[in-house]
Amino acid sequence: MAKELTVKNQSQSQEQHETTRPGRTFVPNVDIREADDALWIWADLPGVDETSVDVQLQNGQLSIEGRVDASSYAQTTPLYTEYNVGNFVRSFRIGDQVDSEQIQARMSNGVLELKLPKAAHARPRQIPISVQ
Repeated sequence: MAKELTVKNQSQSQEQHETTRPGRTFVPNVDIREADDALWIWADLPGVDETSVDVQLQNGQLSIEGRVDASSYAQTTPLYTEYNVGNFVRSFRIGDQVDSEQIQARMSNGVLELKLPKAAHARPRQIPISVQ
């Protein structure tokens, strides 16, 4: 299944402008792990709470969108920053390998955790050998 997952865009900021939202749109950093029964994704969404995150699966495309109210950061002048403040968007092509009815998402300390259980046909299985 790992070969079917397409991960693009390693930069921090979207190259094209998002015309439906004001400000810049950023690409969150993610970690991805594959187990026999599921695919796990962790996305860093600093400053985003669970009510401001949308996760959708449509036509084999998993999308993560997070909205940040940047106005609370407008008056700050940081000496140094390693992450940008703004909306986040990231998407992955996962095909039909995931059981879409069993996907679970949870948010903890600015990290979105997704568990995408594999569909039965995508899980490894042992083939019994018979003797004649």
